[in-house]
Amino acid sequence: MTVCRPTGNEIWCSCETGYEWPQESCLHNLTCQGHDGSSAGHHCSCLKGLPPKGPFCQLQGDIILRMSVRLNVGFQEDLKNSSSALYKSYKTDLETAFWKGYSILPGFKLVTVTGFRPGSVVVTYEITTTTTASPALMRKANEKVTQNLNQTYKMESSSYQVTYSNETKFSITPEIIFEGDTVTLMCENEVFSTNVSWTQAETGLDIQNSTEVSIYTSVLNNMTSVSRLIIHNITRGSMGEYICKLTLDIFEYASKRKVEVIPIQIQASEATEVMCDNSPVSLHCCSEVNVNWSQIEWKQEGSISVPGNAEIDTDNGCSRYTLVANGTQCPSGSSGTTVVYTCEFISAHGARGRKDIEVTFMSVAKLNITPDLISVSEGQSFFIKCISDMSNYDEMYWNTSAGTKIYKRFYTTRRYPDRAESVLTVKTSTREWNGTYHCVFRYKNLYRVMAKDVIVYPLPLESNIMVDPVEAAIPCHSSHHIRCCIEEDSDYRVIFQVGSSSFPAVKEVNEKQVCYKHHFVADSVSCPENVDVFCHFANAANNSVQSPSMKLNLVPGESITCQDPILGVGEPGKVIQKLCRFSNITRSRESPIGGIITYRCVGSQWQIERNDCISAPINALLQLAKALVKSPTQDEKLPSYLGNLSISTKQVKLEVDSFSGTLGAIINILDLFSTVPTQVNSEMMTHVLSTVNIILGKSALNTWKMSQQQKTNYSSQLLDSVERFSRVLRAEDSTISQPNVQMKSMVIKPGHPQSYRQSFIFLDSDLWGNVTINGCQLEHLQPDSFVVTVAFPTLKTILDRDVPGQNFANSLVMTTTVSRSITTPFRILMTFKNNHPLGGIPQCVFWNFNLANHTGGWDSSGCYVKEVTEDSVSCSCEHLTSFSILMSPDSPDPDSLLKILLDIISYIGLCFSILSLAACLVVEAVVWKSVTKNRTSSMRHICIVNITASLLVADVWFIVAAAIHDHRFPLNETACVAATFFVHFFYLSVFFWMLTLGLMLFYRLVFILHDTSKSIQKTIAFSLGYGCPLVISIITVGATQPREVYMRKNACWLNWEDTKALLAFVIPALIIVVVNMTITVVVITKILRPSVGDKPSKQEKSSLFQVAKSIGVLTPLLGLTWGFGLATVFQGSNAVFHIVFTLLNAFQGLFILLFGCLWDQKVQEALLNKYSRSKWSSQHSKSTSIGSSTPVFSMSSPISRRFNNLFGKTGTYNVSTPETTSSSLENTSSAYSLLN
Repeated sequence: MTVCRPTGNEIWCSCETGYEWPQESCLHNLTCQGHDGSSAGHHCSCLKGLPPKGPFCQLQGDIILRMSVRLNVGFQEDLKNSSSALYKSYKTDLETAFWKGYSILPGFKLVTVTGFRPGSVVVTYEITTTTTASPALMRKANEKVTQNLNQTYKMESSSYQVTYSNETKFSITPEIIFEGDTVTLMCENEVFSTNVSWTQAETGLDIQNSTEVSIYTSVLNNMTSVSRLIIHNITRGSMGEYICKLTLDIFEYASKRKVEVIPIQIQASEATEVMCDNSPVSLHCCSEVNVNWSQIEWKQEGSISVPGNAEIDTDNGCSRYTLVANGTQCPSGSSGTTVVYTCEFISAHGARGRKDIEVTFMSVAKLNITPDLISVSEGQSFFIKCISDMSNYDEMYWNTSAGTKIYKRFYTTRRYPDRAESVLTVKTSTREWNGTYHCVFRYKNLYRVMAKDVIVYPLPLESNIMVDPVEAAIPCHSSHHIRCCIEEDSDYRVIFQVGSSSFPAVKEVNEKQVCYKHHFVADSVSCPENVDVFCHFANAANNSVQSPSMKLNLVPGESITCQDPILGVGEPGKVIQKLCRFSNITRSRESPIGGIITYRCVGSQWQIERNDCISAPINALLQLAKALVKSPTQDEKLPSYLGNLSISTKQVKLEVDSFSGTLGAIINILDLFSTVPTQVNSEMMTHVLSTVNIILGKSALNTWKMSQQQKTNYSSQLLDSVERFSRVLRAEDSTISQPNVQMKSMVIKPGHPQSYRQSFIFLDSDLWGNVTINGCQLEHLQPDSFVVTVAFPTLKTILDRDVPGQNFANSLVMTTTVSRSITTPFRILMTFKNNHPLGGIPQCVFWNFNLANHTGGWDSSGCYVKEVTEDSVSCSCEHLTSFSILMSPDSPDPDSLLKILLDIISYIGLCFSILSLAACLVVEAVVWKSVTKNRTSSMRHICIVNITASLLVADVWFIVAAAIHDHRFPLNETACVAATFFVHFFYLSVFFWMLTLGLMLFYRLVFILHDTSKSIQKTIAFSLGYGCPLVISIITVGATQPREVYMRKNACWLNWEDTKALLAFVIPALIIVVVNMTITVVVITKILRPSVGDKPSKQEKSSLFQVAKSIGVLTPLLGLTWGFGLATVFQGSNAVFHIVFTLLNAFQGLFILLFGCLWDQKVQEALLNKYSRSKWSSQHSKSTSIGSSTPVFSMSSPISRRFNNLFGKTGTYNVSTPETTSSSLENTSSAYSLLN
């Protein structure tokens, strides 16, 4: 049956006659090139080698070809009835033709007509063969059928279609499909074609690629078509029959399979309770349909975490999850907490099914502390961890055995979902930490306490070991005494280390000072050589510490010129350092015992090059300050330490004025002390400022100058320390006054706090200054916050210069701090005495600690000069604030394209407006007598003239305000208040005169029989037009200016962000717009449809109509303008509102000229009479020509057309001026001053 033969290097296998390769062998094996004679769509005849696992050649079976062809004749219902004469006639004739045509096919057995269906007439029939036929042979057989069939049947030769039903291998993976699986339907055909389509039988629609479905079709081995339909995350809605159809020429290979989708059904344990006593509890989950699950996962969701161990029974499709809960996992505070455990079954193809099981944990609270013995030596670190199994607590802190609360900087407390944890961490232990410490856990009235003993063995800190010499020169082959000293007498083992050699030390006690000495012999080391010597202190716990190094320089004796029994020897130019207490300075009871002194060998003498010695009491306090920051009882000790510092500083004032070392030590002490407190009272602050007063005295300025020459950072460090003390001051309305420093504070009470105003005067320095923070800004601070200002008259000469040789602080330095964080924008106003009224440009600055590599420097960001007078300079500094002018608090950036565009529009529009308004007044003056002959017309023109005049003056004041606001010049507050007042007043006058115009029109039409004299009308008009705006403007300035919140922070216009004073303009203006629009509608309606007896005279009607036109035009223009202006009030408003607002406002004057004046027919006629008829005719012709392109000039168009044309032509001017926006200034000082 299967025949194989060698061909070259290959084995070719074929089937004998009557046998064929099964389809799977053809699909998955290589065919013989050039030998395979089967056509596309037929089984292969030759394979390269035998299939390794079969199958081999099999006996050929019958092949049924399902075919169809179309007859282009009308379909008759009898063709549906197989017993009808027509059906039988068609069947006989067609089968006869089919037998004659298809008998040429190899292995042909039978052909039968199976039915007819509409579509003209579609004939379906089946051919039974034993072998597949090639397309060419099939086409030949079809042609023969057509030839043998009577032409009356009109067979369509191109409509033959062959359908193979058993030639397609259709597989579905997986066999059991769950919801959520990714399902692959695959069709394989022994056909060289990719023309495959997929159809869902229920819908009959072709399936296309989408996010849910993917189709991939390819050809393998140049003869096998493989098409895959992949359904992602399948649902039950995707169930049904799927048809795979491959079309090649007239052949069609179709196959269909049904897809069933089932949900994953899981049976699980019921909800249960678990005691946290280490007893195991098992949770069970099983699937109803057992398949080879890819994964079975357990998850949990809840406020506590109790993981378990999972076991999977693959044979039964089950999983068991065993929980063993203990007290640590479920703290007592979480007793009764319910955790949801979820078992999730995941199939190999992505389907997921889950079941939730609720588990309630019952627990008992516990408090655990670090169990290990804590035994350390001084200088080492340790930590104690205290863990509560309750996550809810009111307080968790640490106490000493004496009940003293540990300072918070030493411990951290964190709350977790299942526990609370507090860790006491000591980075550098001292013997003060020796003792018992309690972790205190409080929840409501329940306390839990755990104790831990800490043993700290004495061991000197490296910084407390004094070495002598720090550096020395030793002649070769000589010796030198070296020593290490400490301020305590404890039992230490001390050795000296020289290179790799060690030598014992000799102990010597001198009162409180204990020294360990060694006689160093230079013969033990080669010469010349530089040697580092250390002494090692070891304690009873076998911990050791190494001293700072002593640098010994072995030099030949012939080069030595300087000799001293204390300082040693040295070569010319040699520089050495010596601890002051071991130096040759004259010793007395007040002799300096701290710090370092530097010597230089000059000639044959050692000369002092730099003296950084620290007086004895200050040095003692410096050591105490260093220990204090490591002490567990800092808060208790700080008040007395500050008092001692104040007293000691007064005692050593002469040393402060002479030695930079003592000055620097005091500043370092203040810096260390300022990091300790959480709050400072008035007495403590007095001690601090008393100390500051002495070190900032004029007699100490030379010492400061020396420190600056030595590139120290004492000035910035001192300022930073004072600010830290100020932030934690808790003293109501406290005042402290010293000759060289003053402090004033205020507490913010709940409600509406008063403004913060403080003044400082230093008569000796001839300096003064004021600080102001408005009450409306203090409202944003938290109640009981403290505002503190400290002023320094001499610090200006101490702080480093901004740029060497250029700007320097030349006034009072004031620092203002707030005890709580500021979350909203604020502004601080300061006034300084002007020390240079005739020269120099003042600059407002603050001290920025980040400048000059974090050593500090003057910075002007966010500060500007507000006003300069002969006696004073006013400064304003803002942080996190944005500004604008007129209506918009959210103006564009000064350098932005939008800002430039708005400025251009503003200035061009203002020029046009001012010229247009002036022209309008000129025209009114020329035609006044001609157009005011009746009362209505007279009042109309009085209103128009006053509207024009008010807007003209308002525009002029607007330019004045812009000039005052120009940042190139100091902002004059008085002039700015005046400009704001007049701009407000005259803009309001424009609207109130428009209201007057509208009310006059309403009165003339509604109260026809009531006649009022012209003088009374004028009185009412001027009272309303100027009286109301004046009252509003005066009330606004009177209510806000005393609190300095009348204007915006950096612009001459009504305030918005602090007092909403802008509403005093916006509300009246918009109300008038609405009223006038209402009047306009009523008046026009009444003119067009008058009631009986209401008809005014023709001349009056003309005048009234002109009034109505003017109001109807001007009110929408002005209303639309300020409507857009109102939109810009809201922060973040779109740039379109700014642009439209600017365009509309810029050309108000032009609109009034055109529509309030020149559009009046009487005005036109009056102007006509001033010129010759011919000249007017020429001008009229020109005007008519222009009118065709600009409809607003059309004299004959109806009112509706004029309004439509008008509202298509709108424009404005910019009333938005940018304000300076300062960025957030972090890590900067609150100290402000002036630069000249």
